[in-house]
Amino acid sequence: MAGGLFGRTLVSILPWMPKFIVGWVARRYVAGKDINSAIKIMKNLEKQSACTTVDVLGEEIKTLKEADFFVDEYKAVIAAINKEDLNANISIKPTAFGLLLDRDKGLKNISEVCELASKTGIFVRLDMEDHRVTQDTIDVVLDMHSRNIKNVGCVLQSRLFRTKEDIKELCEKLDGFADFRLCKGIYLEPSEISNISYQSIVDSFCTDIDLALDLGAYVGIATHDTQVLDYANNSLKERNLGPRNKDIRKNSPKERKGKGPGYEYQFLLGVRGNIRRKLAKEGHMTRVYVPYGSQWYEYSMRRLRENPDIAWHVFKAMIFPWSNRR
Repeated sequence: MAGGLFGRTLVSILPWMPKFIVGWVARRYVAGKDINSAIKIMKNLEKQSACTTVDVLGEEIKTLKEADFFVDEYKAVIAAINKEDLNANISIKPTAFGLLLDRDKGLKNISEVCELASKTGIFVRLDMEDHRVTQDTIDVVLDMHSRNIKNVGCVLQSRLFRTKEDIKELCEKLDGFADFRLCKGIYLEPSEISNISYQSIVDSFCTDIDLALDLGAYVGIATHDTQVLDYANNSLKERNLGPRNKDIRKNSPKERKGKGPGYEYQFLLGVRGNIRRKLAKEGHMTRVYVPYGSQWYEYSMRRLRENPDIAWHVFKAMIFPWSNRR
């Protein structure tokens, strides 16, 4: 209770505090301002048996010219991953590539990055933004696969009512290449289209895990919630999925470079490192979302608003750094 109150209090006053204070709180879960900072952290995470997903921070753009930066930066990320021989994916936000400004140009930008990544087996995750672009993002995945660019999947947010139908549609249309990052969802959506209470979101998340596994998807279980983690562990055991077990589902997904046996656990950088390391020690594939870039402030504020408890965990980790290493 004290931690939750502290987190909410801190989040409420952060917008009025100097930017460097937010940076002090946020530096735990943002890799830095450039790719070199991210690479250092990724190498350290690999020593902890974790693979990574790299995200260049930035969202909806106002001009198509801005998209050029993201295309070029992701090309540099792909080159760095290959040069350092890292087990890493990339995560992109479709709106940062101009999807809402000019659909054809946005698709061209996205396909350019996806094609380059596919040449060396790097998987591309389309991040999911708010409900305005849910269908557009799913349509981009389907479009990429129709062009035989199959190293592409998306995030699905369990708080949305529509997610179960989206899982069914994608599993049916992608024929063994359905690949989801399932999460609660960071965007606070209206009650007309989403679950809004904690337990209803958790319950939806758990049933989404079951549905995606039963329909043959590769499932990235992205959560720090112990209730969801416990449920996921039991769900995997029921389907004989787990460390050192081959995925024997009749409709199991196609094997890909750098993937686990039908599933993996995913965490944000700097959050619940103790749980991640425990899962990795047990033999589970774990992946850490590593964001970097100049827009660290906007990302940090959104994360803190969505989950004020992060602020408490960050504060504890700074005062007692031995308690929860990255």
